[in-house]
Amino acid sequence: MEVRKTNHSVYRLQYHVVFVTKYRLKLFNPGLRDHLKKEMYRQVKEMLGVEIQEINVQKDHVHMMMVIPPRYAISEVAGRLKAKTAGVFCKRYRIFEKTYEGKGIMWSSGYFVSTVGIDEEVIRRYIKYQENLDSGQMKFDL
Repeated sequence: MEVRKTNHSVYRLQYHVVFVTKYRLKLFNPGLRDHLKKEMYRQVKEMLGVEIQEINVQKDHVHMMMVIPPRYAISEVAGRLKAKTAGVFCKRYRIFEKTYEGKGIMWSSGYFVSTVGIDEEVIRRYIKYQENLDSGQMKFDL
């Protein structure tokens, strides 16, 4: 992943995000998996700079590798994606409405998130020798 820039920051923020269905129910058949992927991509387009780089939907959970710029908190992005996709699926598919008693939910309340980072040793070397490397403008050779 390349380094990205905004007006006031330079960043490289990648996350591994996992959502699990409520009660870990195995509700995503192949057709629903495809629809969930499309819906996730559609919802992400509404958040400037947020990007899904990889997605894999299983029967009861979804894994994503995402870029989330510093303007967003990961909890905000996760909350929006879960709320919007649950709304779409509960309105469109009877199985979700029936299974969750019309409550408009389909995801477990939490989520897993982990950073996808640069090798720790690369960062340590950069910090240690930064003065030698910096010639007035910060450069990242990652």
